[in-house]
Amino acid sequence: MTDKQKSWQNRLENAPDELSMNFVESLSYDKRLYKYDIQGSIAHCEMLEQQGLISSSEREQIVKGLLEIQAEIEAGSFEFDVSQEDIHMAVEAALIEKTGDPGRKLHTGRSRNDQIATDMRLWMRDEINRLLEKLCCLQMAFAELAEKYTEDVMPSYTHLQRAQPIVIAAYLLSFVEQFERDKGRLKDLAARVNISPLGSGAAAGSTLPIDRNLTAEKLGFAGITQNSIDAVSDRDFCAEFTFACSMIMTHLSKLAEDFIIFSSTEFSFVKISDTYCTSSSMMPQKRNPDMLELIRGKTGNVFGSLSALMMMLKAQPSTYNRDLQEEKIHIFNAADYANNCLEMAAAIVSNTQFRTDKIASGIDEGFLDATSLAEYLVKKGVPFRQAHGIVGTAVALCEKRGLKLSELELEDFRNLSEAVEEDVYESLTAANVARAYTSPGAAGKTQSEQRIKYWKEKLNTFSSVKGEE
Repeated sequence: MTDKQKSWQNRLENAPDELSMNFVESLSYDKRLYKYDIQGSIAHCEMLEQQGLISSSEREQIVKGLLEIQAEIEAGSFEFDVSQEDIHMAVEAALIEKTGDPGRKLHTGRSRNDQIATDMRLWMRDEINRLLEKLCCLQMAFAELAEKYTEDVMPSYTHLQRAQPIVIAAYLLSFVEQFERDKGRLKDLAARVNISPLGSGAAAGSTLPIDRNLTAEKLGFAGITQNSIDAVSDRDFCAEFTFACSMIMTHLSKLAEDFIIFSSTEFSFVKISDTYCTSSSMMPQKRNPDMLELIRGKTGNVFGSLSALMMMLKAQPSTYNRDLQEEKIHIFNAADYANNCLEMAAAIVSNTQFRTDKIASGIDEGFLDATSLAEYLVKKGVPFRQAHGIVGTAVALCEKRGLKLSELELEDFRNLSEAVEEDVYESLTAANVARAYTSPGAAGKTQSEQRIKYWKEKLNTFSSVKGEE
């Protein structure tokens, strides 16, 4: 067998032709795993020495060779050969070329099946941390923008119809809450990812005296998998990761949709920096929020990756199957889109202004204070359902007369309910309502200021911890 020939080719009469090699290769996309593959190989090599399966001299040569290969890849001088199929074989072939027999001993006690399962978990640990950092940056951008608008009132919407008045800060902080849930999903997943499958072999483990706990410890895993059959085929963590990315993109798309609508001439609630807009090739007046539209569009690509991955997994017999080679395409795709879109969203949010004068000029349109009026009646002893009907009648009366609720005469109110007194006007107008919220978590000034303080302290703590690591 030549050094260029794969060991498994001894079993087959014919070597794969060029069509077959190009069809089965994954090196074109899994080469991004090189440092994790080398990291896992070094840990495996050190374990082999401790167990007496290779000598200390062989270990030194292997580690030296692997580090040289990593340096070559990072310098851009390493030549990837598609005939090696994947990153594992590419690194191993280069190692054998450098070291000879010591390199041929590296694969003792492991399979490409447990090797790729380990590489993916090592990669995902780092990727989760990258996403957590970018989520934190986006949350901070929202908290800092919210801090500028704790006094200013805007409409909230249900069914895209005006609902109740809120301070702008509360609206912005709603996204901080959404992205915190995304962080929670990633942190939960991190615990399930941080288990080592290395040493599970192709499917059934090994008869050699390998020490799986040692390699797990060297790689920073919290423990080892307990069933080799499951360990090499488990891609639950890949599906969970892609779902977590899909939820991140869902929230980003929701943000994009809001800002696209709010930046339109019809609303004119927000002004997005020209840096993140484009104009038209034909219409010179246009300011198009293309970056936000692309975030909204890219969301579908991540959803597609989740769907493709789930379709792949649902048809897998036990244990490892070559189909799983394709999972990396979808996981990398989801991670790349989520990372890029989070970074862009943080930049957009940091450079967005709310047109408070424009919002204020029409804030009392749409009867935003109707619910507050109903609650005023409740405070006067009127059952809520009855109060609801009274206010509905008042709104209909206002629409006929072209008035706002605050413009109705006291006599008009008293004709609808004897419970109404002169203090009714304190519960009317959007500004009064926004100041009057008392329930925890409400969309008022006091609650928003409390949450801004909470979030800035929490996010600064997260940033400080990451900086120390």
